Amino acid sequence: MFPTFSGSSRRPRQVNLSGRHSSPHTTVGSGAGSQAALDRAQQERLQRQRERDRLKAAKTIQRTWRGHACRERIQNGLRREWDAVEQASASQHTPNTLVPYTSGAESLRQLQHLLRFAQARNEEDIRRIQHYSHRQILTPQNKGTGCSDGPWPLAYLRLERLVLSILEHRLRSHNYHWGSCSILMVILNFLAGQIPAETAQNARQFYRNIAMVVQKTSPTWSQSTNENGFPGAKVAPSTLVMETAMSPLKKVTGYTLNAYEAFACTFMVIPVLTEGNNSTSAALVHGLLNALAERVNYKLLANALATLLKTSSFAAYPELAESRNRARLLGCFIYFHRHAHDFHSPQAYSSHKDFVSVVSLLLNSLPNNIIDGQARDADQADEIPSSYDVSSINEFVREQILSLVNQESVGSLLSSSSQTSLVSREDKVEEARQLANYALALLRFFPRRGDDIRMWLYLGPMSSSSNSPSKSLPAIKYFWQATRNSSVFNSITRDSRAAIDLLKSKGPETKYGWKGPYSDRDTTSLIEDEWRVILVFLELYTFVLKVMDDEEFFSGGSVNFTRTSPVSSTMTRENALPLDEVKALTTFLKNLGFTLYFNASDIAGTEERDSNSAGISGFSFSSSARRIPEQLQPEPKPTEPSVGGVAGLSIDYVKGLVTGLLRMVYERDSRRKFLSTDHWLMTSRFDMSGFIPSVVQEEESRHRIEEEDAEDTNKDDDDDEDHIDSPQLIGTSRTQQARRLERLQRQQRKASRRRYLQAVAPRLEILQNMPFFIPFTTRVQIFREFVSLDMNKRRGHVDADTWRLTIMRRPDAPQQYEKHHAKIRREHEFDDAFEQFYPLGQGLKEPIQITFVDQFDTVEAGIDGGGVTKEFLTSVTHQAFNPSDGINLFVENDQHLLYPNPSAVEEQKELLRRAGISENSIEFRTQVTELLQRYEFLGRIIGKCMYEGILVDVNFAPFFLRKWALTGGTGSAPKESGYRATLNDLRDLDEGLYQGLHQLKNYTGDVEDFSLNFTVTDTITIDRHTGATKTITKDLKPNGSNTPVTNQNRLAYISYMARHRLQNQPYLQTTAFLRGLATMIQPSWLSMFNHSELQTLIGGTSSSIDIDDLRRNTQYGGVYVIGDDGLEHQTIQIFWHVMKQLSDGERRAVLKFVTSTPRAPLLGFGTLSPRFSIRDAGSNQERLPSTSTCVNLLKLPMYTDEDVLKEKLLYAVFSGAGFDLS
Repeated sequence: MFPTFSGSSRRPRQVNLSGRHSSPHTTVGSGAGSQAALDRAQQERLQRQRERDRLKAAKTIQRTWRGHACRERIQNGLRREWDAVEQASASQHTPNTLVPYTSGAESLRQLQHLLRFAQARNEEDIRRIQHYSHRQILTPQNKGTGCSDGPWPLAYLRLERLVLSILEHRLRSHNYHWGSCSILMVILNFLAGQIPAETAQNARQFYRNIAMVVQKTSPTWSQSTNENGFPGAKVAPSTLVMETAMSPLKKVTGYTLNAYEAFACTFMVIPVLTEGNNSTSAALVHGLLNALAERVNYKLLANALATLLKTSSFAAYPELAESRNRARLLGCFIYFHRHAHDFHSPQAYSSHKDFVSVVSLLLNSLPNNIIDGQARDADQADEIPSSYDVSSINEFVREQILSLVNQESVGSLLSSSSQTSLVSREDKVEEARQLANYALALLRFFPRRGDDIRMWLYLGPMSSSSNSPSKSLPAIKYFWQATRNSSVFNSITRDSRAAIDLLKSKGPETKYGWKGPYSDRDTTSLIEDEWRVILVFLELYTFVLKVMDDEEFFSGGSVNFTRTSPVSSTMTRENALPLDEVKALTTFLKNLGFTLYFNASDIAGTEERDSNSAGISGFSFSSSARRIPEQLQPEPKPTEPSVGGVAGLSIDYVKGLVTGLLRMVYERDSRRKFLSTDHWLMTSRFDMSGFIPSVVQEEESRHRIEEEDAEDTNKDDDDDEDHIDSPQLIGTSRTQQARRLERLQRQQRKASRRRYLQAVAPRLEILQNMPFFIPFTTRVQIFREFVSLDMNKRRGHVDADTWRLTIMRRPDAPQQYEKHHAKIRREHEFDDAFEQFYPLGQGLKEPIQITFVDQFDTVEAGIDGGGVTKEFLTSVTHQAFNPSDGINLFVENDQHLLYPNPSAVEEQKELLRRAGISENSIEFRTQVTELLQRYEFLGRIIGKCMYEGILVDVNFAPFFLRKWALTGGTGSAPKESGYRATLNDLRDLDEGLYQGLHQLKNYTGDVEDFSLNFTVTDTITIDRHTGATKTITKDLKPNGSNTPVTNQNRLAYISYMARHRLQNQPYLQTTAFLRGLATMIQPSWLSMFNHSELQTLIGGTSSSIDIDDLRRNTQYGGVYVIGDDGLEHQTIQIFWHVMKQLSDGERRAVLKFVTSTPRAPLLGFGTLSPRFSIRDAGSNQERLPSTSTCVNLLKLPMYTDEDVLKEKLLYAVFSGAGFDLS
């Protein structure tokens, strides 16, 4: 059965209006009859529809007009009736004189009559309103008529709305003169005073129109005159506006907070209110601001705004969509509070709950570069220009916002915190959240003042003294208690995977692009608040660890803080956490840090945003807005990053904070163990069987991405040169804009590749930022794999001989051999190497050919196992790091550990000045540059040793090695995870300076007794022969010579001093050395190790020499080769027996005698390159053993007596004999 069968066998009728034949066997019709019928039918239908529409429109117009005409007739009749009553009343009194109404009933009738016909755009009605208002204003004054109850409030409210509409219409019609609004403002003031509660209900329209009046007419206030004799119009404009604005706020009603809310969000945001020019009108407006500040109840204002911000009601006020308006609101809000306290005692209101809440939430809603662009980091990529015009924030607003950053305000933040047992735990937690929100907002908004803010929070109120009966809980422990009690902390401590959901952005964004505030009862908002508490604690604890030495850190378990702690107890000891709590903190940080790196793609999801890396981020641009189409698109709007729902935080900021703090605690544990070795490992989260191959694959991906970045960087440089060289010609704007868009696309691709790398290379990210999660031996194997991978890329082979054979086949083989060959004179190894090998750059990674010559230019004898590279490298390092008659590149500390000479550059400059060379001359700059190039070359030499796996006997100071490990490379947060100068590092540099600063920190008296200021005096040697020196005094901070060191700022002084000695003074030397080191070894590879592990990579392990391991991995030559029987030669057996009898110190001496370093390789002697070797040196029993350290070869005569072998071996070892002795 066909599905289309309808049950009827009759063929349906087919109607064809097209004029065409339906039969396929007939010819297709043509001419006028084929399509004309269909076209005519369509046209006729359209014509009929147009007629129907025209008729309907005509009926609508007629109906509307009839209604309008009818209303006009009725209203005109009402107007005539109203005018007749007024004229009758006027005829009974003196002409041209307005008198009060005789009774309230008469007045009410006229008002209700007036409201039936009055229109805002009818000038005659406006005059009638003014006429009625004039008489009504006089009525209660002269007759005492009650006009504030019964039907009056509703009638007054209708009249008030009508007056507001008239004001709005006049201002929108560009009538900006005060005279056009003065009478209406008097009427409005009168009505608001009569019905304050009803006006408060209508506060939004009320204050929006007053704000429009002030903004538009204030320039004409100084020209205002009163020519109409209207009562109250003689009042000064600023006074009238102030009285009108205050009318709904004077009487406390159920709607007073609504009025304060509208007053703040519509009136306090107008630009003219905060203008700071010197015109007369501006002075009048400023007087209005002062008058309002005197009369506004700032506590009710703070409460109203706090309630508004906590209930996500910003969207109700379109004025607050603009960041500039929110900044003006914040400025006026702060000004009102400051004015209430006579601009003194900021601590009186900084700890007020509502003030803290409002300021923190408003700050968090603003871009953090609106003050002076200070949030911009020097190392931040110039990806997208900010859309926020910094100059739009005037001096008044800037001054008010900057007033938040002072010691009294920040230090007193915790002074009113509830620390008694009478307060519930929930209230304490809520209070900590509010304070953390404020502190984090300040840190985010003022990144350059971050250390000052942390220090003031750490110090607490300035008024704390010995005669105070009790002390508030230190900020560290206050926020630590709140952190320990938070669900976020406990969840992540139990399971690192819980951090994924807790870190994801939550909550909807407002239509204005930034995340709205939250409800106190909402679970999501509680998590956001807990994150704020945790982050503030991490910020403070990071700061404290910078100035806390190891003794104070480890005293945390024995010092119990009490509210009556003696003054002699130092603040740092009071802030030290017990070690068991430090362990709990590190567990949390471990789990959080691991998740941040390993699960970065899960946290960001599909809406990952590329945020700023410097500190707490402001606004960044969403990735969706960064897609640039082929056509030009408008500038994207800024969107705010968010972590865990906390607006204004970038994922990189959290990474840097966690990474930096975790590294600092790990360094403490490395110096003095208080945690188990397994505590730091996170191997349970990895598949360790395939870990190393996975990391190597991620490294290959990183190389590919870096090459693509380098291509885009080169294109950017070319574009910059073109932009500089090409003049701005007429008609080239489109080309310039297209070029900018192309550059922007490249920058976006770079950011996208970085995000991609974080997603596909999580193991590499963890190795670079938190390497202690992986065992050290595994990381060493990874390091060697990275080196092998690089060798294969550069040479095609790891083996040096294979590379040389490849080079021989090239047409430029002689030139290549010449570049990689050097003739080195004894006693001049470093100078000759620098002269011949410095131009090589990265070419030093290839195998080099060394020829040693003596003082007579005679080539020395020796076994060249692929070149005497090892002997060359050890000789160069030995000479470069030893003291010389000239400027020492490196100097030793008290433990004989090496670090760059901090005064080397200044000494070189002083020598050049004394030689009469001008600082602006080319020779002067060349000499200084050459000195820095020597540092760079020395860095390459150390890198070459590590690259080739050659151990050298050089010991560096720990603080210098930390700079190697914390150079960051392409890390997510190089600022936060980079090197931080600490007081403990200063101890490795200068024990005397450390002890002096330590005593200064713990001094119980007045530090000003020492007459110190923020300056430092550097001493440089100007004559090596006589030992003459010169002192140079520098400011540690701007105007440091005029800034005394006090009890309040001594921690900042200590921090500045440590930063100068450890970072600023040796900056050029250290940077040059690390630049050379980075030429040979990727900084990201070095970041896998801490300072002690790096020392092990350079010189080997300091553990006892394992003779059995050395024996298993020794190669034999000559007579000593093991035969088919598998037995060792008799002399070899005697040698190993003697080695087992030697002490560890003697074993190390023998090892240094053969290999030039007294330490064994970390992974055992199987990784020593070249292998430890022994060959025969004849049978003469009087001959001493000798070595070829370039190939780790011991040439041992065939001794037959054990005592003789021991005596000869030790004599050769300790006599300093060595290469080519025999």
